[in-house]
Amino acid sequence: MKNHFPFYFLFVFLICFQSCKKAKEVEAQKIIDQKRIEDSISLAKKTAEIAPLLDSIILKNKFNAIVSVDWDNKKIYERANGFSNFKTETKIDNQTLFPIASNSKQFAGVLILQLHEQQKLNLDDKVSKYLQDYKTKTYQDITVAQLLHHTSGVNFIGERLLFKPGTAMHYSNDGYKSLGDIVENLTGKSYDDNVMALFQKLGMTHSSTGNLFNGNNFASAHLGSLKQNEEVPNMPKRLDKNNISIAAGGILSTVDDLHLWNRSLYNGKILSDSAFQIFVKPAKTFDHYILGKVKYGCGIMIHDENPKTYLHTGYVKGAPSLVMYYPKTKTSVVILSNIANEKLGKKAIYKSHREIRAKIDSLQMLWTKAETKSTAG
Repeated sequence: MKNHFPFYFLFVFLICFQSCKKAKEVEAQKIIDQKRIEDSISLAKKTAEIAPLLDSIILKNKFNAIVSVDWDNKKIYERANGFSNFKTETKIDNQTLFPIASNSKQFAGVLILQLHEQQKLNLDDKVSKYLQDYKTKTYQDITVAQLLHHTSGVNFIGERLLFKPGTAMHYSNDGYKSLGDIVENLTGKSYDDNVMALFQKLGMTHSSTGNLFNGNNFASAHLGSLKQNEEVPNMPKRLDKNNISIAAGGILSTVDDLHLWNRSLYNGKILSDSAFQIFVKPAKTFDHYILGKVKYGCGIMIHDENPKTYLHTGYVKGAPSLVMYYPKTKTSVVILSNIANEKLGKKAIYKSHREIRAKIDSLQMLWTKAETKSTAG
Protein backbone atom coordinates (compact mmCIF):
# COMPACT_ATOMS: atom_id res chain seq x y z
CA MET A 1 0.00 0.00 0.00
CA LYS A 2 1.38 3.39 -1.01
CA ASN A 3 2.09 5.97 1.68
CA HIS A 4 0.17 9.15 0.76
CA PHE A 5 1.05 11.04 3.94
CA PRO A 6 3.98 13.04 2.44
CA PHE A 7 1.73 14.30 -0.34
CA TYR A 8 -1.01 15.10 2.15
CA PHE A 9 1.33 17.15 4.36
CA LEU A 10 2.74 18.92 1.30
CA PHE A 11 -0.79 19.76 0.19
CA VAL A 12 -1.70 21.10 3.63
CA PHE A 13 1.56 23.06 3.79
CA LEU A 14 0.90 24.71 0.42
CA ILE A 15 -2.62 25.68 1.45
CA CYS A 16 -1.33 27.18 4.72
CA PHE A 17 1.48 28.95 2.89
CA GLN A 18 -0.90 30.48 0.36
CA SER A 19 -3.30 31.48 3.13
CA CYS A 20 -0.52 33.19 5.10
CA LYS A 21 0.74 34.90 1.95
CA LYS A 22 -2.77 36.10 1.13
CA ALA A 23 -3.27 37.33 4.71
CA LYS A 24 0.00 39.29 4.54
CA GLU A 25 -1.00 40.80 1.20
CA VAL A 26 -4.39 41.80 2.62
CA GLU A 27 -2.71 43.34 5.67
CA ALA A 28 -0.19 45.20 3.49
CA GLN A 29 -3.02 46.53 1.32
CA LYS A 30 -4.87 47.67 4.45
CA ILE A 31 -1.78 49.63 5.52
CA ILE A 32 -1.50 51.20 2.05
CA ASP A 33 -5.20 52.09 2.02
CA GLN A 34 -4.96 53.54 5.53
CA LYS A 35 -1.96 55.65 4.48
CA ARG A 36 -3.90 56.93 1.47
CA ILE A 37 -6.84 57.88 3.68
CA GLU A 38 -4.54 59.63 6.18
CA ASP A 39 -2.74 61.48 3.36
CA SER A 40 -6.08 62.51 1.86
CA ILE A 41 -7.29 63.82 5.22
CA SER A 42 -3.97 65.60 5.80
CA LEU A 43 -4.12 67.13 2.31
CA ALA A 44 -7.67 68.41 2.85
CA LYS A 45 -6.74 69.76 6.28
CA LYS A 46 -3.67 71.59 4.99
CA THR A 47 -5.62 73.02 2.06
CA ALA A 48 -8.34 74.27 4.39
CA GLU A 49 -5.79 75.83 6.75
CA ILE A 50 -3.63 77.60 4.18
CA ALA A 51 -6.25 78.99 1.77
CA PRO A 52 -7.89 81.67 3.97
CA LEU A 53 -4.53 82.86 5.31
CA LEU A 54 -2.94 83.44 1.90
CA ASP A 55 -6.15 84.61 0.22
CA SER A 56 -6.48 87.40 2.79
CA ILE A 57 -2.93 88.67 2.10
CA ILE A 58 -3.34 88.58 -1.68
CA LEU A 59 -6.71 90.35 -1.61
CA LYS A 60 -5.78 92.88 1.08
CA ASN A 61 -2.56 93.90 -0.70
CA LYS A 62 -4.04 93.57 -4.21
CA PHE A 63 -1.01 91.44 -4.95
CA ASN A 64 -0.48 91.12 -8.72
CA ALA A 65 1.14 87.69 -8.73
CA ILE A 66 0.76 83.96 -8.67
CA VAL A 67 1.29 82.15 -5.37
CA SER A 68 1.57 78.38 -5.39
CA VAL A 69 2.23 75.88 -2.59
CA ASP A 70 3.02 72.21 -3.13
CA TRP A 71 3.12 69.72 -0.24
CA ASP A 72 4.74 66.32 -0.80
CA ASN A 73 4.07 66.51 -4.55
CA LYS A 74 0.46 67.62 -4.05
CA LYS A 75 -0.86 71.12 -4.78
CA ILE A 76 -2.43 72.52 -1.62
CA TYR A 77 -2.76 76.14 -2.69
CA GLU A 78 -2.61 78.22 -5.84
CA ARG A 79 -3.99 81.63 -6.64
CA ALA A 80 -3.28 83.74 -9.71
CA ASN A 81 -4.27 87.36 -9.27
CA GLY A 82 -4.00 90.21 -11.75
CA PHE A 83 -2.42 90.68 -15.15
CA SER A 84 0.66 89.41 -16.93
CA ASN A 85 0.29 92.43 -19.22
CA PHE A 86 -1.54 95.53 -17.99
CA LYS A 87 -2.09 97.03 -21.45
CA THR A 88 -3.79 93.96 -22.87
CA GLU A 89 -5.21 92.92 -19.47
CA THR A 90 -3.99 89.37 -20.06
CA LYS A 91 -4.59 87.42 -16.88
CA ILE A 92 -1.86 85.53 -15.03
CA ASP A 93 -2.21 81.73 -14.92
CA ASN A 94 0.01 78.80 -14.00
CA GLN A 95 1.42 78.65 -17.54
CA THR A 96 2.67 82.24 -17.40
CA LEU A 97 6.46 82.59 -17.54
CA PHE A 98 8.06 85.08 -15.16
CA PRO A 99 11.64 86.28 -14.94
CA ILE A 100 12.93 84.61 -11.77
CA ALA A 101 16.00 86.87 -11.55
CA SER A 102 18.48 85.74 -8.86
CA ASN A 103 16.60 82.50 -8.32
CA SER A 104 18.58 81.61 -11.46
CA LYS A 105 21.73 81.39 -9.33
CA GLN A 106 20.80 77.99 -7.89
CA PHE A 107 20.81 76.57 -11.43
CA ALA A 108 24.33 77.94 -11.93
CA GLY A 109 25.37 76.39 -8.63
CA VAL A 110 24.01 73.00 -9.71
CA LEU A 111 25.74 73.14 -13.12
CA ILE A 112 29.07 73.92 -11.44
CA LEU A 113 28.61 71.09 -8.94
CA GLN A 114 27.77 68.68 -11.75
CA LEU A 115 31.09 69.60 -13.38
CA HIS A 116 32.71 69.00 -10.00
CA GLU A 117 31.06 65.54 -9.84
CA GLN A 118 32.39 64.82 -13.34
CA GLN A 119 35.89 65.79 -12.11
CA LYS A 120 36.13 68.55 -14.69
CA LEU A 121 36.87 71.11 -11.99
CA ASN A 122 37.59 71.40 -8.28
CA LEU A 123 35.84 74.03 -6.23
CA ASP A 124 39.20 75.11 -4.81
CA ASP A 125 40.56 75.72 -8.31
CA LYS A 126 41.68 79.24 -9.08
CA VAL A 127 39.25 80.88 -11.51
CA SER A 128 42.29 82.05 -13.48
CA LYS A 129 42.67 78.42 -14.61
CA TYR A 130 39.52 78.89 -16.70
CA LEU A 131 39.02 82.61 -17.36
CA GLN A 132 41.37 85.20 -18.81
CA ASP A 133 39.84 88.06 -16.79
CA TYR A 134 41.10 86.45 -13.58
CA LYS A 135 44.75 86.15 -14.61
CA THR A 136 45.57 89.60 -13.19
CA LYS A 137 47.53 90.03 -9.97
CA THR A 138 44.39 91.35 -8.26
CA TYR A 139 42.13 88.43 -9.26
CA GLN A 140 44.54 85.50 -9.54
CA ASP A 141 43.83 83.99 -6.10
CA ILE A 142 40.03 83.92 -6.37
CA THR A 143 38.58 80.38 -6.31
CA VAL A 144 35.48 78.85 -7.87
CA ALA A 145 34.05 78.25 -4.37
CA GLN A 146 34.45 81.93 -3.50
CA LEU A 147 32.41 82.92 -6.56
CA LEU A 148 29.68 80.47 -5.52
CA HIS A 149 29.62 81.84 -1.96
CA HIS A 150 29.91 85.56 -2.87
CA THR A 151 33.15 85.74 -0.88
CA SER A 152 35.46 86.61 -3.80
CA GLY A 153 35.46 90.37 -3.24
CA VAL A 154 34.37 90.89 -6.86
CA ASN A 155 31.84 93.64 -7.44
CA PHE A 156 32.24 94.40 -11.13
CA ILE A 157 34.74 92.48 -13.26
CA GLY A 158 37.84 94.57 -13.92
CA GLU A 159 37.43 96.80 -10.88
CA ARG A 160 39.38 96.55 -7.64
CA LEU A 161 38.26 93.95 -5.13
CA LEU A 162 36.10 95.05 -2.21
CA PHE A 163 38.10 92.86 0.20
CA LYS A 164 40.67 90.08 0.27
CA PRO A 165 39.05 86.92 -1.19
CA GLY A 166 37.52 84.67 1.46
CA THR A 167 37.50 87.22 4.27
CA ALA A 168 34.00 88.70 3.86
CA MET A 169 30.84 88.49 1.76
CA HIS A 170 29.45 90.76 -0.93
CA TYR A 171 26.59 89.65 -3.18
CA SER A 172 27.98 89.68 -6.72
CA ASN A 173 26.07 89.21 -9.98
CA ASP A 174 29.34 89.48 -11.89
CA GLY A 175 30.69 86.59 -9.83
CA TYR A 176 27.86 84.38 -11.07
CA LYS A 177 28.29 85.70 -14.58
CA SER A 178 31.85 84.35 -14.34
CA LEU A 179 30.53 80.97 -13.18
CA GLY A 180 28.41 80.88 -16.33
CA ASP A 181 31.55 81.56 -18.38
CA ILE A 182 33.30 78.64 -16.65
CA VAL A 183 30.40 76.34 -17.55
CA GLU A 184 30.68 77.42 -21.19
CA ASN A 185 34.45 76.94 -21.29
CA LEU A 186 34.38 73.46 -19.77
CA THR A 187 31.43 72.11 -21.76
CA GLY A 188 32.08 73.80 -25.10
CA LYS A 189 28.41 74.81 -25.17
CA SER A 190 26.61 78.06 -24.45
CA TYR A 191 25.26 78.54 -20.95
CA ASP A 192 21.76 78.63 -22.44
CA ASP A 193 22.26 75.18 -23.98
CA ASN A 194 23.53 73.81 -20.67
CA VAL A 195 20.62 75.08 -18.62
CA MET A 196 18.06 74.09 -21.28
CA ALA A 197 19.47 70.54 -21.21
CA LEU A 198 18.91 70.56 -17.44
CA PHE A 199 15.31 71.71 -17.96
CA GLN A 200 14.72 69.00 -20.54
CA LYS A 201 16.14 66.26 -18.31
CA LEU A 202 13.82 67.25 -15.45
CA GLY A 203 10.73 67.80 -17.59
CA MET A 204 10.66 71.58 -17.03
CA THR A 205 9.07 72.02 -20.43
CA HIS A 206 7.90 75.62 -20.02
CA SER A 207 11.15 77.14 -18.72
CA SER A 208 13.48 79.15 -20.92
CA THR A 209 16.09 81.90 -20.85
CA GLY A 210 16.05 85.58 -21.69
CA ASN A 211 18.13 84.84 -24.78
CA LEU A 212 16.03 82.01 -26.19
CA PHE A 213 12.42 82.82 -25.29
CA ASN A 214 10.19 83.59 -28.27
CA GLY A 215 6.72 82.74 -26.94
CA ASN A 216 3.81 84.99 -26.00
CA ASN A 217 2.95 83.83 -22.47
CA PHE A 218 5.53 86.03 -20.76
CA ALA A 219 4.67 88.19 -17.75
CA SER A 220 5.87 91.64 -18.79
CA ALA A 221 7.65 93.41 -15.94
CA HIS A 222 6.15 96.72 -14.81
CA LEU A 223 7.30 99.65 -12.68
CA GLY A 224 4.83 101.74 -10.70
CA SER A 225 1.47 101.12 -9.08
CA LEU A 226 -1.49 99.04 -10.21
CA LYS A 227 -3.23 102.20 -11.42
CA GLN A 228 -0.24 103.87 -13.03
CA ASN A 229 2.68 101.83 -14.34
CA GLU A 230 5.05 101.42 -17.25
CA GLU A 231 6.25 98.25 -18.91
CA VAL A 232 9.98 97.61 -18.52
CA PRO A 233 11.46 97.79 -22.04
CA ASN A 234 13.46 95.09 -23.80
CA MET A 235 12.32 92.24 -21.57
CA PRO A 236 13.32 89.46 -21.43
CA LYS A 237 16.25 90.12 -23.79
CA ARG A 238 17.79 92.54 -21.27
CA LEU A 239 18.60 89.51 -19.10
CA ASP A 240 21.22 88.23 -21.56
CA LYS A 241 24.96 87.73 -21.09
CA ASN A 242 25.81 91.32 -21.99
CA ASN A 243 23.64 92.63 -19.17
CA ILE A 244 22.64 90.69 -16.05
CA SER A 245 23.58 87.30 -17.60
CA ILE A 246 21.56 84.10 -17.63
CA ALA A 247 23.65 82.52 -14.86
CA ALA A 248 23.13 85.44 -12.48
CA GLY A 249 19.50 86.20 -13.24
CA GLY A 250 18.25 85.36 -16.72
CA ILE A 251 15.97 82.33 -16.37
CA LEU A 252 12.23 82.42 -17.09
CA SER A 253 9.97 79.86 -15.47
CA THR A 254 6.49 78.94 -14.26
CA VAL A 255 5.23 77.94 -10.82
CA ASP A 256 4.79 74.28 -11.82
CA ASP A 257 8.28 74.03 -13.31
CA LEU A 258 9.78 75.56 -10.18
CA HIS A 259 7.89 73.10 -7.97
CA LEU A 260 9.35 70.33 -10.14
CA TRP A 261 12.81 71.84 -9.70
CA ASN A 262 12.42 71.96 -5.92
CA ARG A 263 11.16 68.38 -5.71
CA SER A 264 13.98 67.11 -7.92
CA LEU A 265 16.75 69.10 -6.25
CA TYR A 266 15.83 68.36 -2.65
CA ASN A 267 14.98 64.70 -3.17
CA GLY A 268 18.23 63.53 -4.73
CA LYS A 269 17.27 63.52 -8.41
CA ILE A 270 19.82 66.07 -9.63
CA LEU A 271 22.94 65.92 -7.46
CA SER A 272 24.60 63.08 -5.60
CA ASP A 273 24.26 63.25 -1.83
CA SER A 274 27.84 64.47 -1.41
CA ALA A 275 27.39 67.20 -4.04
CA PHE A 276 24.06 68.23 -2.51
CA GLN A 277 25.69 68.60 0.91
CA ILE A 278 28.19 70.99 -0.68
CA PHE A 279 25.32 72.86 -2.36
CA VAL A 280 23.56 73.57 0.95
CA LYS A 281 26.65 73.91 3.17
CA PRO A 282 26.63 77.48 4.51
CA ALA A 283 29.73 79.56 3.86
CA LYS A 284 28.74 82.89 5.40
CA THR A 285 25.86 84.35 7.39
CA PHE A 286 24.52 87.73 6.33
CA ASP A 287 21.56 90.03 6.91
CA HIS A 288 19.35 89.88 3.84
CA TYR A 289 17.29 93.01 3.26
CA ILE A 290 14.08 90.95 3.01
CA LEU A 291 14.72 87.57 4.60
CA GLY A 292 16.67 88.67 7.66
CA LYS A 293 19.61 86.60 8.90
CA VAL A 294 20.35 83.77 6.45
CA LYS A 295 23.34 81.73 5.36
CA TYR A 296 24.58 81.31 1.80
CA GLY A 297 25.51 78.06 0.08
CA CYS A 298 26.14 77.52 -3.64
CA GLY A 299 23.43 79.69 -5.16
CA ILE A 300 20.93 79.06 -2.37
CA MET A 301 20.15 80.73 0.95
CA ILE A 302 19.64 78.66 4.08
CA HIS A 303 17.45 79.60 7.03
CA ASP A 304 18.76 77.21 9.67
CA GLU A 305 16.37 78.09 12.45
CA ASN A 306 12.99 76.39 12.84
CA PRO A 307 11.42 75.93 10.35
CA LYS A 308 14.50 75.09 8.28
CA THR A 309 14.14 76.57 4.81
CA TYR A 310 16.10 76.63 1.56
CA LEU A 311 15.17 79.81 -0.28
CA HIS A 312 16.15 82.65 -2.57
CA THR A 313 14.72 85.97 -3.62
CA GLY A 314 14.93 87.33 -7.12
CA TYR A 315 14.62 90.86 -8.46
CA VAL A 316 15.04 92.39 -11.87
CA LYS A 317 13.26 95.66 -12.59
CA GLY A 318 9.56 95.13 -12.06
CA ALA A 319 9.74 91.42 -11.21
CA PRO A 320 10.15 90.36 -7.55
CA SER A 321 10.11 86.62 -6.81
CA LEU A 322 10.59 84.25 -3.90
CA VAL A 323 11.14 80.48 -4.10
CA MET A 324 11.27 78.36 -0.92
CA TYR A 325 11.49 74.74 0.14
CA TYR A 326 10.84 73.34 3.62
CA PRO A 327 12.65 69.97 3.74
CA LYS A 328 11.00 68.62 6.90
CA THR A 329 7.50 68.69 5.39
CA LYS A 330 8.56 68.62 1.71
CA THR A 331 6.70 71.88 1.10
CA SER A 332 7.56 73.93 -1.99
CA VAL A 333 6.49 77.58 -2.23
CA VAL A 334 6.70 79.74 -5.36
CA ILE A 335 5.74 83.43 -5.44
CA LEU A 336 6.11 85.21 -8.80
CA SER A 337 5.12 88.82 -9.42
CA ASN A 338 5.59 91.26 -12.29
CA ILE A 339 5.13 94.74 -10.83
CA ALA A 340 7.16 96.82 -8.38
CA ASN A 341 6.97 100.38 -7.14
CA GLU A 342 10.67 101.11 -6.67
CA LYS A 343 9.95 104.51 -5.13
CA LEU A 344 8.69 102.71 -2.02
CA GLY A 345 11.83 100.60 -1.56
CA LYS A 346 12.54 96.87 -1.50
CA LYS A 347 10.73 96.13 1.77
CA ALA A 348 7.51 97.55 0.35
CA ILE A 349 8.04 95.68 -2.93
CA TYR A 350 8.33 92.42 -1.00
CA LYS A 351 5.56 93.18 1.51
CA SER A 352 3.27 90.39 0.29
CA HIS A 353 6.16 87.94 -0.10
CA ARG A 354 7.22 88.55 3.50
CA GLU A 355 3.70 88.23 4.88
CA ILE A 356 3.10 85.00 2.97
CA ARG A 357 6.38 83.56 4.19
CA ALA A 358 5.49 84.41 7.80
CA LYS A 359 2.13 82.63 7.52
CA ILE A 360 3.66 79.56 5.91
CA ASP A 361 6.42 79.48 8.55
CA SER A 362 3.71 79.36 11.23
CA LEU A 363 1.88 76.57 9.42
CA GLN A 364 5.11 74.60 9.07
CA MET A 365 5.57 74.69 12.83
CA LEU A 366 1.97 73.58 13.32
CA TRP A 367 2.15 70.76 10.77
CA THR A 368 5.47 69.47 12.09
CA LYS A 369 4.11 69.43 15.64
CA ALA A 370 0.98 67.57 14.51
CA GLU A 371 2.99 64.99 12.54
CA THR A 372 5.34 64.42 15.49
CA LYS A 373 2.36 63.87 17.80
CA SER A 374 0.74 61.52 15.26
CA THR A 375 3.94 59.47 14.91
CA ALA A 376 4.38 59.28 18.68
CA GLY A 377 0.76 58.19 19.09
